Amino acid sequence: MGLLKNKIAFILLSMFFVLSACETKQLFEQSTIYPNHNWPSKQATSYQFTITDTAASYKLFFVIRHHNAYHYKNIWLDISIKSPAHIVTKQVANLNLADDAKGWLGSGMDDIFDQRIQIGTAAFHFNKGLNEISIQHTMREDPLENILSTGIRVEKVKP
Repeated sequence: MGLLKNKIAFILLSMFFVLSACETKQLFEQSTIYPNHNWPSKQATSYQFTITDTAASYKLFFVIRHHNAYHYKNIWLDISIKSPAHIVTKQVANLNLADDAKGWLGSGMDDIFDQRIQIGTAAFHFNKGLNEISIQHTMREDPLENILSTGIRVEKVKP
């Protein structure tokens, strides 16, 4: 039965990536898949992307796919941003995934929900060159169960 669930999850993830490939991306989006559907707190996931337009502002999003059985309405993250000059800035984020009125805030099919949640309200300014963002959860549950994938999305702010 577990093998069947893994095959179904793989098919759903494949369909998601094929469908999302049809969408125009402003800059960068990448996710890490957790095959056992849990995210250990010691596992920091890192993503690298190149910035060429330093005059532009950017929005940063946390991307998450989780089961309906996820135990919390939020997720706490430690976010580190490393510039091409190796200067690291850190930020703590408490992101809402659900509320009492609407339930899960993302889009869902069956018991799987996808969300892109903007980190902060201010635009980010990145330095020219290779930038790196690392995310790590700081939730009490370890490993954090019912997480299928997490990642980041960086979008150029439209003028």
